[in-house]
Amino acid sequence: MKEKLSSFTWLYSVSIFICFMPFVSPVIALGAGLLFSFAGIKLKSIHSYTSKVLQFSIVLMGFGMNLGEVISASRSGFVETAFSVILVMTGGILLGKLFRVEKNITVLIASGTAICGGSAIAAVAPILNSKDYQNSFALVVVFVLNGVALIIFPLIGWHMGLSQEVFGNWAAIAIHDTSSVVGAAATYGDQALQTATTVKLIRALWIIPLSIIIALFNKNETKKSIRFPWFILFFVFAILFSNLLPAYHTTYGHFSWLGKRGMMVALFLIGSNISWKEIKQSGVRSFALGISLWLLTSLGTLFILTHKI
Repeated sequence: MKEKLSSFTWLYSVSIFICFMPFVSPVIALGAGLLFSFAGIKLKSIHSYTSKVLQFSIVLMGFGMNLGEVISASRSGFVETAFSVILVMTGGILLGKLFRVEKNITVLIASGTAICGGSAIAAVAPILNSKDYQNSFALVVVFVLNGVALIIFPLIGWHMGLSQEVFGNWAAIAIHDTSSVVGAAATYGDQALQTATTVKLIRALWIIPLSIIIALFNKNETKKSIRFPWFILFFVFAILFSNLLPAYHTTYGHFSWLGKRGMMVALFLIGSNISWKEIKQSGVRSFALGISLWLLTSLGTLFILTHKI
């Protein structure tokens, strides 16, 4: 037994090291974790650190955000963004009840759809104290839809003759992850890329108020106390600190990189700690929820943007 445990420790150590390689994407990290799980390669002692790795990674990524861009983006389109985030979250929760999806998975998928995909899910998961399989399902749904959107959105845009500005806004609102938004918009054109990046930044900032709101509603059933997301305050502090003391710009870049790589480690750990039983428990319904919410968001946003007076 000790020999087997030692072997698993070695495999996990190597895998975590590989997560820091530039070719490892969120899909690869989560997929590798799932392969470990299905092969029966599990190391319970390390999974207790998953939540901490997620929170630490979120904070470190704050060092990579430009305060000037954050403030500028916050001033433009604030009302529209607030309205769309509230609408998507509400729609997601209602659809979750319709499809009888677990509450945590519903909130995670709705948060990822409303704001910025995997980053929003990673920020909200520790607040909900959600289980690994719940986080995994939400992430799988988001990653699959991201891949689909990255391919079909530019094709739809060209077919409909959408302007650069309209496409940029549509991509930023309807595509989950920032990386996929940037990829689709860059394919469509430079102006679309600039518009999409700005709008997506505004949406990403909603991680903070949404996390606080979820914390207020997510009371511990035994203690009836609020689980306040303190790491979100450290995230804000990281943004302020890195911009008020710009002399250490290179160091902040390293911190931001470490946060992004740490996210890959967290995704690997999440994937490696789920089981077939948990997949059967929520898999089909989770995808039904995610796809339905994504289609409603995409089609609704496209209709509004193309029928503006």
